[in-house]
Amino acid sequence: LNGTLRDAWLRDAVVLTPHPHAHAIYADKRNLIVLSDGEWLRSIGVGEEDLAVLAAGVPRAELVTPARAEEFWASRRRWFFKPAAGYGGKAAYRGDKLTKRVFGEISRGGYIAQALVPPSERQIRVDGVERSLKFDVRNFAYRQRVQMVSARLYQGQTTNFRTHGGGFAPVLAVPASP
Repeated sequence: LNGTLRDAWLRDAVVLTPHPHAHAIYADKRNLIVLSDGEWLRSIGVGEEDLAVLAAGVPRAELVTPARAEEFWASRRRWFFKPAAGYGGKAAYRGDKLTKRVFGEISRGGYIAQALVPPSERQIRVDGVERSLKFDVRNFAYRQRVQMVSARLYQGQTTNFRTHGGGFAPVLAVPASP
């Protein structure tokens, strides 16, 4: 927070959303760096079962710094670059789609590089035509309970709501077979 806004927030003269503390804990993408660092997690006592869950679900993430710019540029095709404080895919870039100019901005800092994991795809019928759409699954939680699970269907580099036939889709729980 800048000085004026921070002072107003500390005096309860302004309401901020998201709450700065909640953002720092849940939304700052630099948290992905520690959540993907098995060695560090082990050093603070995280158990092997939890480490396995994190390793399976959180792709490796590293901090982008000017000192590492050449290294990240050379290996950019393996990374997805995200602003640490970003949201909704704003200013997020697949490394293989980067221009040198945009990478120059990224390499100044304020970004993480996360290992690129290709999205899953599903075939759907839109206006009688089969098409393949990428998807991601979102869990909406409140007070340690999942309230809803939904998927976002999209086409292109990042999720969006402009894709014909895309948008939110239901996720149905199916009991496991015996």
